[in-house]
Amino acid sequence: MNRLLDFRKPLILASASPRRRQLLSQLNLEFEVRVARIDEEKLARGLQPRDYVMKLAQSKAAAIARDAGDAWVIGADTIVVLDNNIINKPADADEACAMLRRLSGRTHQVYSGFAIIDAGTGASLADYRRTDVEFRELDEDEIRDYVAGGSPLDKAGAYGIQDDFGAVFVREVRGCYYNVVGLPLELLYRRLRECLTTGITAE
Repeated sequence: MNRLLDFRKPLILASASPRRRQLLSQLNLEFEVRVARIDEEKLARGLQPRDYVMKLAQSKAAAIARDAGDAWVIGADTIVVLDNNIINKPADADEACAMLRRLSGRTHQVYSGFAIIDAGTGASLADYRRTDVEFRELDEDEIRDYVAGGSPLDKAGAYGIQDDFGAVFVREVRGCYYNVVGLPLELLYRRLRECLTTGITAE
């Protein structure tokens, strides 16, 4: 148990992502996982990337907070952005290959947003972080072999940087590495400590 993050009330992660679950566990927190079902495309249509991830994170957390009693709820969302176009999870293998071809030899941005809601009071805040990721030039056989393994199909941008062959596509990361995995861990930790000190206050 992390004595610096002692909430004295239940903590819920509103995410199905095993990667976010693992990252939050690194803070030595006890938490429950509940999956929020929301219409992401409808909620975030037309928003800029930073607003997109914070809006969806807030919506996921709010969906769980409605039945969470006096718990604190954390929601999160991650997207890949190339040339100001948002790239989410691929629908199938062909789309995953197409995404990786677009990212090949280019620098893209990864945005991860999170929201914290006190279900007991309704108070909430949201924040985000951006990381630049540079890909080397990818060979077609690399792309097809990677996609055939199935790993890219549940990941924004069709690749994973952690414990995954997709890591060898990445030449350089500029910014928070954990943000690319799915949760800006340092920023979340600071915000949680601030919330415990001053309460949840939206900026």
